[in-house]
Amino acid sequence: MDMLSLFARQSDYNQWINRKLFSVCEAIPDSDRKKDMGAFFRSIHGTFNHLLVADRLWMSRFANSPFDFQALDQELFSDFVELRAEREITDQAISRWIRSLTEAELGATITYTSVVMGKELKFSLADALLHFFHHQTHHKGQLTTLISQLGYDFGVTDLICMPGVELEGQLG
Repeated sequence: MDMLSLFARQSDYNQWINRKLFSVCEAIPDSDRKKDMGAFFRSIHGTFNHLLVADRLWMSRFANSPFDFQALDQELFSDFVELRAEREITDQAISRWIRSLTEAELGATITYTSVVMGKELKFSLADALLHFFHHQTHHKGQLTTLISQLGYDFGVTDLICMPGVELEGQLG
């Protein structure tokens, strides 16, 4: 599998798992979704918001366009329905952008000022994308922990179980 296909698969996984987790969280009362459970971004809602802030920040870096935000733990949307709709919009934008890339662009240098370190950093686009998708997966693991602590079942989250990944006609 080439790098572009790999990033497209990661984008598909991101969209699939976000839809799955948001669907499960519909059944969770808003007070429980926003309850401080000791996670890094406090709650399910806080973690969902952080992921949206981070994804929009990275997409602004990739597109070299400003993204106005105050902090990585900023609550962009307090309403769950609005947060879910904005997540879907962002996931679709990620998918379109990933699928527009060429192999040559993956070697381009991305330069930005780190919010965390306060200094300018430079990476290949491919390495920045690896971080982008790993960051999403890291926080999805936190979300599944918080959801299960509240007693809700989110089912299987493995990429290998995402519809369309298994090859047709495999044996064993």
